[in-house]
This record gives sequence, C-alpha cells and structure tokens, in this order.
Amino acid sequence: MNPSTIIGMIASTILLVSVLFFTAESPQSFINLPGLAIVLAGTMAATFISYPLKEVVRVVRLVGLVFRRENTYIRDDIKELVDISRLWFKGDVRAVEAALEKARNPFLRTGIQLVIANTKEEEIFDLLRWRIARLKAREHAEAQIFRTMATYAPAFGMIGTLVGLVNMLEVMESGDLHVIGPRMAVALLTTFYGILLANLVFKPIAVKLERRTEERLIAMNMVLEGISLITKRRLPSFIEETLNSFVANYHDEIRDSVVTKPDATDGQTQNA
Repeated sequence: MNPSTIIGMIASTILLVSVLFFTAESPQSFINLPGLAIVLAGTMAATFISYPLKEVVRVVRLVGLVFRRENTYIRDDIKELVDISRLWFKGDVRAVEAALEKARNPFLRTGIQLVIANTKEEEIFDLLRWRIARLKAREHAEAQIFRTMATYAPAFGMIGTLVGLVNMLEVMESGDLHVIGPRMAVALLTTFYGILLANLVFKPIAVKLERRTEERLIAMNMVLEGISLITKRRLPSFIEETLNSFVANYHDEIRDSVVTKPDATDGQTQNA
C-alpha cells in the first residue's frame, strides 16, 4: 500500500467524522442518498459523453494504482544497462542478446536491439523519444479525465441544490419551518457532496497519476541516456556514474538553503 494514500484516507476519515459528530445535532442530517446519486450519476454520465468508452474503462482500472506502491525498478535498469555496456564494450554481441532476454524493461530491450542492429543513432533516439512522448500524452489524458470529473462534480452538486430549492419553494406557502428547514438542508447537501468528491477523490487521484507519469518519464529518459552512452562506446564506469545521477538526491544547485550574512560588527571594524 502507498503510505501517503493511507495517511490521506485516515486524515479525510477523521475530518468527515468530526464534521458529522461534532458540528451537527444528528449525523444522519449529512446523509442524503438522492443528492449523492445526482452527483455521482451526473458526473459519470457527463464523463462518458466527453470521452470514449474504452478510455473511461481503462482509467477506472487505474484507480488501484493510487492505493499501491508502484516500483519503477530504476536501480535494476541501471544494473542491466551497465552490464550490457560491459559486454558491448568487449564486442560480445551474443552475450548482449542473452542479457536482453532477461531484461524486464521493454523500452530498454527495444533500444538495445536497435543498437545491436547497427541502427543510426539519430533514428534510435527519434523512435525512443516518440515512445516517451506517446506514453506522456496517453497518461496525461488519463489524469485529465479525473480532473474533468472534478469539474463536473461541483456542477452537478449545484444542479441537485437547484432541484432541492424548487422542492422547497413548493412548500413555502405553508410557512411550516419544520418542513422548509429539512428541504433546505437537503438542497445544500448535494453541493457539499460535489465539492467533497471533487477535492477529496477526483483531484487527488489526478495528481497521483501525474506524479506517477513523472517518475516513469524520469526512468525512461534515464534508459535513453544509457543507450546513448552505449552507442558512443563510453566506459561502463562512466555510464554507471552518469545513470546514478538520475536517481541521486541533490540540494538546490542555484543557491544554498542557508545564507551566512556578514556580521555587522565586522563590517564596522573593517570600515574603521
């Protein structure tokens, strides 16, 4: 399980429980199934209208990625690239092909196979960069679906509120506050559901998927750099050091986090 997702779920649960049990006379006053149905059904209906069916179905399956910790296996890719570079540097093509059969990264396999086939360096990079761009575009579109749902949910919450207000206006002639009050509460609950789903479900999932894409792009660019160095027949030790720089943690290279200011008394002494 992804620890940040667990922390977020626990925090959101505590928040909702606090709202239900400490700010309302009855927790049941925050439960309105018709209002929730309006928000969910309306959001899903608008999403299906906006996107093809296969894209929506594929994105729904990606929700599970938010709850589990996905490993990009960058360290394994670095080790495989360095091992292959040693074999390639020695000119042992058969050993390189044997090593490729054990590689789990299809992007890495494609690049090395093109190198073995003596493909031009520019053509290798064009193909691999196209695959990177394709992955980036596809996964950006997947995250965008959840951002679109986050836009629809509050809108359908307002629709539910308008429906509730219309129902409330029908009973206003009676002047019975015991009837008008509950109708008004129900009308506002749909807006509450829409905002809650947008900011606590749909947007966080979109951000999570975008962060996943960033990590995958870093891994793919790392492999691309490794293949580039192999085609240039750089030393394996140099390749290993370069690839490790992709996963190393660095401080800000523009400025230090703590800037030491000159002491005022020192400045006065020097000016004296």
